Amino acid sequence: MKKSSQSPYFKWGLTAFVVIIASICFFFSIFKMQGLFSAIGKFIDILKPFIYGAVVAYFLLPIYNALFKKLRPALTRMLKSSKRAAAWSKMISSIASVMLLIVLVAALLYMVLPQLAASILSLTYSMPDYPAQISAWLENFLQTSPDIQGALMHVYNDFSDWIVRWIQDSMLPSLIMVMGGSLMGTVNMLKNVVVGIIIAIYILNSKDLFAAQAKKAAYSIFSTEHANLFIKNTRFIHRVFGGFITGKLLDSLIIGMITFVFMSFFSMPYVVLISVIIGITNFIPFFGPFIGAVPCSFLVLMVDPMQCLYFIIFILVLQQFDGNILGPKILGDSTGLSSFWVMFAILIGGGLFGFVGMVIGVPLFAVLYSLISSLIDRSLSDKKLPVKTASYFYTDHIDPDTHKSVPFPTEKPSEETGVSLKIRRKPRSSSNKEPK
Repeated sequence: MKKSSQSPYFKWGLTAFVVIIASICFFFSIFKMQGLFSAIGKFIDILKPFIYGAVVAYFLLPIYNALFKKLRPALTRMLKSSKRAAAWSKMISSIASVMLLIVLVAALLYMVLPQLAASILSLTYSMPDYPAQISAWLENFLQTSPDIQGALMHVYNDFSDWIVRWIQDSMLPSLIMVMGGSLMGTVNMLKNVVVGIIIAIYILNSKDLFAAQAKKAAYSIFSTEHANLFIKNTRFIHRVFGGFITGKLLDSLIIGMITFVFMSFFSMPYVVLISVIIGITNFIPFFGPFIGAVPCSFLVLMVDPMQCLYFIIFILVLQQFDGNILGPKILGDSTGLSSFWVMFAILIGGGLFGFVGMVIGVPLFAVLYSLISSLIDRSLSDKKLPVKTASYFYTDHIDPDTHKSVPFPTEKPSEETGVSLKIRRKPRSSSNKEPK
């Protein structure tokens, strides 16, 4: 006799099968971690063109949407067919968006790469002479204090030897490796980029179809209520990631340009190299300005200590401007996280995934934080308990009958200041005693 899929035996068998599969996966994830990571890495290498294409398409989405909105009405009037006009608008907008990105990137590389390479080569050839120049400057500056001069020169000589070795042995080879790389690696990367650009055109052209298919799958798997919640959360993720990434790109570009103008005006060394470093590291929230400013300050210090002092002052002023004026103006409150959780997300993301983790850690943690907060608020609402966090300040316990918070017996919140005030009983004075 054929068993129905609703039979309890079928459900038990399915549950047992899922538990066995989950146990096997857990075993391999614990005891075969290296092989698992190797398999995941190989799978990601295969999918790199699709990953590049999806990332490019996501960044170009605002440009595509703007072009599509402009083209569709005009083509509808020309072709007298709404369906054909939509198809042509999608294709033209997709190709135009990708071509605009290619032109912008090519122009940027054409302007930056030659000067960047020249700065690195100049730094390599001039590095052995810089310690002697700074040593002479320090001896001149401290010639009236021979004791301080001797102690400081001893420390500086040890430090300068270490920094020269670090720059020559670690920093410069890493930069040259990033810029050059192996021939096969460069060819493979170019192949992935070219295929990724073609995939980006397909994704942009078919984004409405992909969105409709994803909704169809969600409503087929989940209940209507849960599918609506899933789609709502997906839109929230898109809003957080899109707002943060595009806003940070614009913010970092402006910061890099301001650095370039300032350093060019004051004739500082390695203008392009330092501007690129400051712009790229500014993409990392909170820690980015410090990560970029420290090596750049050492580069300027090697050439002119006084210019290094001016550069440090400029960086401090620039980061105050970015943190208090420019950043909030561009990004707004796109993440909704406090400074503590921003630091937490950057450290965890950087520890797990390096530079990419430091960049996407903040918006990813903002999404998780929001989803967990929504689940907590929903659970509290179902239990008819207070949802606002402010309701739990100075709360000793919740009354099980009224579901209202009961404050601590010895203190209560001040309505004006929000600071707890001790309830003190006023002692009776002898003059207020009742007559016998």
